[in-house]
Order: sequence, then C-alpha cells, then structure tokens
Amino acid sequence: MTSSFTPADQFTTRPTLRGTFGMTSSTHWLATAAAQAVLERGGNAFDAAAAGGLVLHVVEPHLNGPGGDMTAIVAGSGTTPQVLMGQGPAPAGATIEHYKGEGLDMVPGAGGLAAAVPAAVDAWLLLLVERGSWELADVLAFAIDYARNGAPMVGRVGATIRAVEELFVEHWPTSAQLWLPEGKVPDENELVKNPAYARTLERLIEAGEGKPDRAARIEAARREWGSGFVARAAEEFLKTPHRHSSGTDHAAVITASDFANCSASFEPVTTIDFRGVTVAKTGPWGQGPVLLQTLAILDGFDDAEIDPSTAGGAHNVLEALKLAMADRDAYYGDPDGAADVPLETLLSKEYAETRRSHISSTASHEFRPGKIDGFTPYYPPLLTEKEWKATLNGDAPSGAAGEPTVSKAGETRGDTCHIDVIDRWGNMIAATPSGGWLQSSPAIPELGFCLGTRLQMNWLDESAPSALEPGRRPRTTLTPTMLMVDGEPVTALGSPGGDQQEQWQLMYLLRTIVGRYTPQQAIDAPSMHTTSLAGSFWPRTWEPGGAVVENRLGEDVITELERRGHAITRAGDWALGRLCVAGKNDDGSYYAAANPRGAQGYAAGR
Repeated sequence: MTSSFTPADQFTTRPTLRGTFGMTSSTHWLATAAAQAVLERGGNAFDAAAAGGLVLHVVEPHLNGPGGDMTAIVAGSGTTPQVLMGQGPAPAGATIEHYKGEGLDMVPGAGGLAAAVPAAVDAWLLLLVERGSWELADVLAFAIDYARNGAPMVGRVGATIRAVEELFVEHWPTSAQLWLPEGKVPDENELVKNPAYARTLERLIEAGEGKPDRAARIEAARREWGSGFVARAAEEFLKTPHRHSSGTDHAAVITASDFANCSASFEPVTTIDFRGVTVAKTGPWGQGPVLLQTLAILDGFDDAEIDPSTAGGAHNVLEALKLAMADRDAYYGDPDGAADVPLETLLSKEYAETRRSHISSTASHEFRPGKIDGFTPYYPPLLTEKEWKATLNGDAPSGAAGEPTVSKAGETRGDTCHIDVIDRWGNMIAATPSGGWLQSSPAIPELGFCLGTRLQMNWLDESAPSALEPGRRPRTTLTPTMLMVDGEPVTALGSPGGDQQEQWQLMYLLRTIVGRYTPQQAIDAPSMHTTSLAGSFWPRTWEPGGAVVENRLGEDVITELERRGHAITRAGDWALGRLCVAGKNDDGSYYAAANPRGAQGYAAGR
C-alpha cells in the first residue's frame, strides 16, 4: 500500500480466495455454490453466472425476481468487455398523461403501474445463446430444484414479508398465498417452495423440445417468454386494478405486446482511466458513469487526499460523489429514448477539473449540477424525508442506510443482488440482477412471481432527461463494474444498494487501486455514502449534506466530518456495502472475495 494511505487492517473476516481453476462470488451462498458447480462440471463463466443468477431469483426474492431487470458486463479472455443490457423499457401505455390522469404526481413505488417490461430472464437467455455452452435444462436445474423442493428462508426475506403482510392479506391475496404459507410468515431457515415458478422454468425448457441445436432451443425459450404464456399471463392478471404504494387502486398498462417488443442486447461499455486502470461501466441510461465522473474528479487529488479512512479524504470523496450524483439527475437518461446526454463532456478531464474546483473544506448542502454549453440541467423536485413524512398519515420507511427498508405499502429503498464469475479460460462476468421483488406488485399465480417497479425512477415531467416515455428505459441504478489493465479484463465486481452501488464500489476501488489493499481487506474496511442526492426510489427524497457512515470509521474522523458540516448518520459497525469481486492476479491465478455483512454473501473457487 502507499505510505500516504491508511494501512489496511491485517485481520479480515475471511481470506481472499486464490486458485487457478475458477472463482465465483455472490450475495448468497447457494447462488455461489450453484455457479461453482457449473464450473466444476465443465461449464464456462457465462453458464455458471446464469445458473447462479437464476438461483438468486429463488433464494433472494426480496431483492430480485424473474419479473425484474439485470445488467451485466461480460468479457472473454483478452476481449473488450460488453454490457449485457437486461433493463426493459416503459410499456407503450406508460405515458405521463395516463399517470397524471390516474391522479398521480409520481410513479408509485409499488404496484403494476411501476413495472417496466421485465428483461432479466431474457438477458440471461441471450447470454447463454451468445456466450454459453450448456443446455438450458442443465442451467435451470438448480433454480428449478430450489423452487420445487424448497430453499431455506434467510431472515431478511421473512422480515420483508412481515412488513407487507397486511398489504398481502387485505389487497394482494395471490402474494399472501405464495409468501404466507399456512397463513403465517415463514420462519428463518424454513424451506419455502414456489412450484408455480418451477413450472414456469420447465415450460421454457419444453418450448425448445424438438429444435435442432442448443441455440435454437434457447431461442425458443426466449420467444415463449416474450410472446407466449408468460406475457399473456402478466397482461391478463395485472389489468385488474389493485392497490399501489400511493394508497389508491390502479390497473397496470403493460401488455403482451410490450413483452414481445422487448429484447435484451449487448452494448458498448463506457470507460475512463484512473491511476493506470481502465474502469468499464454501463452507459447513461444507468448510473454507471457516476463512478467514472467521481474517479475523474478525484484523480486530481494526491493519494492521501482521497483516503476514505481519513477525515480529509472522506470529505473529498463525499463532495465528489455529490457533484457526480447531481449531474446524474440533471443529465442522465436513455440515449435510445431521445435523451440527449453530453457524456463526452461529463467524462472529460476539463470538466472534472471544473467540478473539482467546487470542493471546499466544508460540506455542501446544495444540489449543484455542472453547466454545459448547449444544455439546460434538470433540477428535480427536492423534498426532504421530514417534509415528505409530514404529508403522510400512514407508514413510511426510513432512508436506505444499508439493508433494504420496506414500508407496509410495499415501497422499498435499497435492493439488488450481485454475482461475479471467472473461469479457467479467463472469461468473466459481473452481473447485477434486481427488481421484481416479492413486495413489488401482486404475484401472478400462474407464473409464481410478480413484476418490478423500475419505472419509479422516471419523472412525470417532460423536461426531465429521465422522463417517463413509452419505449424509454428508466434511469436504472444497476451498475456492475469491470476493470482492465493494458486492455486486458482483470476484475469483475459489483454491489447491491440502489443509489449506494456506485458509492460502495468507489470505496473498494480507492482502497485497492490507490491504497493497495487486498480484495478482502478493501471489502471489510469501513464504508460510507452520501444521501445528499435526489433518491432514485419513490418518494425520491433527499437529505442536504447527508452522509451515512459505519461507526468503525472512527470517532475522530466522524466528529471532524460533522465539524465540516456533514449531516452524519451512524449506521453501526458492519452495515454498509455488500461487495462481490472475482478477478485475475498478475501471475495468471485467480482470486475472489465477498462481503461478510449480513452473513449471506460468499465466494468459492479453487
């Protein structure tokens, strides 16, 4: 590590794994085990990631589901990474006029009106067609087994169900039937079954029977998802009005034709160079460039000035994040949906220098997007949590300070899963599946899952770059990362966490690239994030100058941050960040590490 950086704690909660065959890291041990089993049986990283990712639908249903979305970055050995885009667009009927006509001034945080077209499953299937080697039936066998025979319920799934139990019983009876077996919240470690979802996956396999080859069989499954029973069942069920987080009842606008017109795809990555490492992210239809912008701003500081373990470094990091996040809300949107995003300027060294000049020794409590010639920055409505709660008579969740928070109305802040895999041939993938949480909307009984709520990240304001518009992708928070050195992909990483995803990954990158921490040392190190931003999740509140920190950052550091004007929330010792990582060492061997917080994420390999 550099002499000017805080030394890493030599104790780690678990080792950084090393081996020569292949590595997996994910947010749930069963997904890690399934993916690693695929590698052991001759599958490649893409087969393994798909198997593990589909297991995550079953074992972490409060954090992702088949009705949600998935974004990944993939690379073959020595090849340029690509984005696997599994973020579906807004349905054809999702117009601002319709939502306002329903009496809404914001897209709800739960209910069918918040559903983008689900693309996670189609993205996994596209990956298998283009990059995989296994038959679909073999890849899906793990998820089918857990869905049909039961998966042990982790405590947070039960806590989520308990939070929305009243909603399920009174308004979403199909969700109650699925998630309240025998009329009660499942106990921790209780085996919970979902035979309807097992049957859904089996029907996708059956769609390919009689096709001449592996690719044709998987393509048949994609067609069945987009134009067959899945699309029909979703449209038919959700056209019945049901309760939304707004407290009012509405029918969804999604139709079978929306499914048919949605297809996952591969897209170029967006990159920036930082301290000799090329960092690859998604485009501005997601928040991926936030990490790149923040790194560009911080690149102008000396090493010691960007050490997150010191008061001065933590301050500079938080202030840089605020500036990049303000640009996210002012400029980011779907370029394929007519949003004109000045990405080249946003990532330029000249622009980063201008933004860096706005960082002073005190914390900013302002929303400060940059000024770009020819563009008018969008200023979203900024409502504090206190101001929003003053308008309510009912329940409201607290701001996301680590693990997801869920209200009685199903509104959720914080979310998501992650999986990274690298195989013996050097193929690697970083994938972040999310959405379609069990609390998103009523469960579709024929399918065994519900649709997601990603449209809550669109504004009902035509002037916003991320305005709701049919066919436009919402400005998602899903944001995996891949690192390259001299053009060679070397690391796949990511984290759950909604608006915190970029922020927690930033702490990891600063500590490994600049501080030279080992992967597990960097994951274990105390984390933090800013809440001084327009939240991506309904009701989209912000906290001026807000910063959430782990207590292990140290009382001296935290006190100094408060003195500088940061509105500090102490989250506890082990509360922030859920990183996964897998990669390649300089000697050609492999490594992996996983987050210990929550005692759920695990890495495996040999």
